[in-house]
Amino acid sequence: MAPWLTPEILARLRSGPWFGHISAELESDLLALGAPKRLQSGEHLFFRGDPADGLYAVLDGCLRISGVTEAGKEAILSLIDAPNWFGEIALFDGLPRTHNAVAEGATRLLHVPAVGLTRLLQAKPHHWRDLGVLMALRLRLVLIGMEDMALLPAEGRLARRLVWLVETSSMGQGPGPCVVPISQAQLGMMLSLSRQTTNQILQTLQDQGVLRVAYGRIEILDRAQLMQLAGVSQGERQVLSQMQVSSGMPNRD
Repeated sequence: MAPWLTPEILARLRSGPWFGHISAELESDLLALGAPKRLQSGEHLFFRGDPADGLYAVLDGCLRISGVTEAGKEAILSLIDAPNWFGEIALFDGLPRTHNAVAEGATRLLHVPAVGLTRLLQAKPHHWRDLGVLMALRLRLVLIGMEDMALLPAEGRLARRLVWLVETSSMGQGPGPCVVPISQAQLGMMLSLSRQTTNQILQTLQDQGVLRVAYGRIEILDRAQLMQLAGVSQGERQVLSQMQVSSGMPNRD
C-alpha cells in the first residue's frame, strides 16, 4: 500500500456512490495508478480547453466547476467535494476540458494519470462500463438541472439546487443539519439569479426555519422540509439515494 493511502483515505473513497460500488479489481488498479495532489485555495486544477490529463477524486476540500466568459463573468456549475470522482468526460471523447476547476480552500486530490489509465483500459476493456456508470450518474443530475432552469420559478430552482448540493455530497451524511460552503453570490451564479433575488429567497427560507445564512456558507437546518419545498419526486429521491455518500464501509466481497 502506498504511504499516502491510509485506512482513513481508503474508507473515505469507498464511501463514495461510485467508487464504493466498483469491483475490487478496478479499485486496486486505480489506486495503483493514482498519486496525491494538493491545491491551495484559489488554485486552478485545470482550465477550459486544457488537454485531458486523467481522472480525479477529491480526498479533502472542495472544487468549484465553472465557466468564465471573455468579459470575466462566471457561471458556477457545481461544487465537488470528497469523496467524489470527476474528469471522466474527456476520458471518453479525448477532447479538452469542458470547464474550469478551482480549489475552494485547501484541497487534496487523487490523480489517476491519463497515460496509465488508457493502458489499463486497453488491457482490461471491461472497466469501461464502470466509468460509463460514473458519467451516467453525473448526466442524470445535469438533465434534472436543465429541466429546473427551463421550467421552474426562482424559488423552486434555488430550493432544488440546495437539495442536489447537499444530498449528493459528503455534506449530506447523517440526518442532522449540514453546512453548504457556498456564498449567496455563488449560489446566485449557479442559477443565473441576481444577488438581490437570491437573498430574498434565502431570507424567506430562513424565516421558515429551513436554513440559516452566514458569511460564505448556508446551514441547512431542516433537510426534510427543504426537500418538500423543492418538490422532489419519488423518482428523484431514488436517484439521490443511489448518489448519496455513505458513512459506512461497503461490502467488498
